[in-house]
Parts: sequence; structure tokens; C-alpha cells
Amino acid sequence: MKKVVLAFSGGLDTSFCVPYLKNEKGYEVHTILVNTGGFSAEEAGKIGERALSLGAKTHTTVDAVETYYNKGIKYLIFGNVLKNNTYPLSVSSERVFQALEVLKHVKELNADCVAHGSTGAGNDQVRFDLVFEVLAPEVEILAPIRELQLTRKEEIDYLVKHGFDFSWEKSKYSINQGIWGTSVGGVETLSSNGYLPEEAYPHQVTKEGEEKISIEFKNGEPVALNGEKMEPVALIHALAEIANGYGVGRDIHIGDTIIGIKGRVGFEAAAPLILVKAHHLLEKHVLVKEQLYWKELIGNYYGQLMHEAQYLNPVMRDMERFLESTQESVNGTVDVLLRPRSFFVLGCTSKYDLMSSKFGEYGEMNKSYTGRDVVGFTKVLANPLKIFYSLHKEDK
Repeated sequence: MKKVVLAFSGGLDTSFCVPYLKNEKGYEVHTILVNTGGFSAEEAGKIGERALSLGAKTHTTVDAVETYYNKGIKYLIFGNVLKNNTYPLSVSSERVFQALEVLKHVKELNADCVAHGSTGAGNDQVRFDLVFEVLAPEVEILAPIRELQLTRKEEIDYLVKHGFDFSWEKSKYSINQGIWGTSVGGVETLSSNGYLPEEAYPHQVTKEGEEKISIEFKNGEPVALNGEKMEPVALIHALAEIANGYGVGRDIHIGDTIIGIKGRVGFEAAAPLILVKAHHLLEKHVLVKEQLYWKELIGNYYGQLMHEAQYLNPVMRDMERFLESTQESVNGTVDVLLRPRSFFVLGCTSKYDLMSSKFGEYGEMNKSYTGRDVVGFTKVLANPLKIFYSLHKEDK
């Protein structure tokens, strides 16, 4: 009997895949849940129980949150990555790390096939397939939902027929949650002018007034929240716990998909947006303008490649080395003000702050040059343009 490792989330699509692959295709099915911050221990346990009840030979749960942070999220912070100046890659950045863990399990079990529950209508099918195609071309890729093009009702009917009469109530909104934010899809995001109502978002506004918090960064990584030292993953969770109640970090992203069409999705990502904005402010104080210029270009391109399933491209490692090298002086504390449905990055303190009063205060006083120095500097700066316009007087 051939073995297949199925990436399993416990939803309808992957639940259908277990008995289908076992009964219709004759595979020995081994399921794996790769948790990148979207499930509690209790939720993960229940998902494992469902997989086994559906007929999986074995089920494995892998906690990949630390790996996801160290190899992905960290560089999204370093690069201030917000796709189209909006989206922090809440879901798209998770998939490659999930696929890599699934592939490890394939090799551990010496499985013949790997399977996932992606449809043929989105980006995730490419993100999973690409990792398997590049790193294990000898392993057959199965995607039953994509191949069969089943409706939700057909999947439920099949499961009921085989004795799996679970509750398959369809939520009005499609929710994908992870440590770096939650995507929210619904009928409103299928059109260009729809907007998500309050109840669509996972967290409702429960806090009033305003709250000031502080985030400390060391070499670009968040290391303390409100003066309390903690590891970055713990800090992201703690920051989300504080900020979610204010309903901040919400938006709708519109962008180009891997499969060539425009896609629109809502998201809630309080901690990612606050961290990216705070980190960027600190960088503007401690990096020189040429670093900021190249970081913006490289950070944007890094985010684009991550979104488009190109994580395995070696140029990603080159960009990561550059981003790391720019973070040596990104040390300091940033103050942030939270209010219902909004937040403001207030300011920062850092011993590497280039806005040093030793050399002057902008608009107030110069301490490192005189007014006559400026006159000479301006003449030199103007000289190339004076030459140009002396020959192109009609262009003035």
C-alpha cells in the first residue's frame, strides 16, 4: 500500500481528502498539522483526533512558530514589509514553512506521495506545489479538491455517506489565522467596492480611551514590551493581546496573485502592523539615507518574492544577509499610542539616534557650519544645472 502524507488543517477540504485518498485511491494516509501560530494546544489536539477518526493511519502535529519567526517573520520586520504598502503577508508568508515541515515528514516516512487540500482558484496551491516540486520531484503531488473540482455540498455528501456526519456549518467568512495576522475573506471581498462589517473580524472593539505602550528593539528584533524583556514570539503574542481589543490593524488588501488575477482580502494584524511601523520609525532615526533607500527597494522585493512562493530562490538568502547587516544599530525604544480603531507611533529613544543636537537642530540652529558655508555649498550644487540651462535657455 502506497503512503501519502496529507497536510491537514481539520477543515472540510482536508477532512474530505482523508477517506477519499484511503477508500477511493487505496493509500495509507498519514496526516500532519503544521502550526504556525493559528491553533492552541487544545485546538490542535482536537484536529488530530478528527484526522484519526476519519481514517488516518497516523497524525503528527508540528509546532513551527519559532522556525517561522526566525526564518521568515524576522526578515519581514527588518524589511518593513507591507505588500502594496498595506498587507504584512499574514498568510502568504506561512505556507512555505508549512510545506517544508510537511516535506520533512514525507521523507521520515519514506512516503510515495504528498497531498494538500488547496483548490485550483488561489495562491496556496502554487506555494505548496513549488516546494514539493523543487525539493522532492520524485514524490507525486495529490490535490483532490483541485483535481475533482467538487462543491462543498458534494464533499459533505461524500463524508456523510461514509459515516462521517460532523457539523460542517459554513461560516459566512473564511478565516485563516496565524501568529503574523489573520486573513478574512467573504462575499464583500469578491467585489471592488465591498467592505467587511465589524462582525467579520475575529476581534471586536472592547477597549475605550487610549493606552501608551513601548516596544524595545535590539538589532532590529523586538525584545521588550512595556519594559518587560521577552522573546520575540512571546512579545508578538503579548502585543496582540493588548492591541486586538482596540480593533487596530484592520484593512483590505488588493494585489496581483501568483495565478495572474487581482485578488482582494481583508485582514486583521494588530501586532504585525504596530511592529513594522515602530521598527520603521526607529530605522529612520538610526540609519543613513542610503541605507534607507536600498532597504526600501530590497524589502519590497523580498516581500514580493515571499508572497509569490519564491522563498527557495537563493537571492532571498542574499537579501536576508543585507537586511541583517543594516540592523546592527537598530537599537532603541519606540512609544506607540493605541486608541479604538487606530494607533500612532509617537517617537523613539536610541543612543544611535542621528538626530543629534550636537550638530544642530533642524530649523533652529546650525552648530557644524556657517551661513557662508551654505552659500558656497549651494553654488557648487547649482553649478551642473547652471551649465545645462545656459545651453537650454529656451527650456526655462
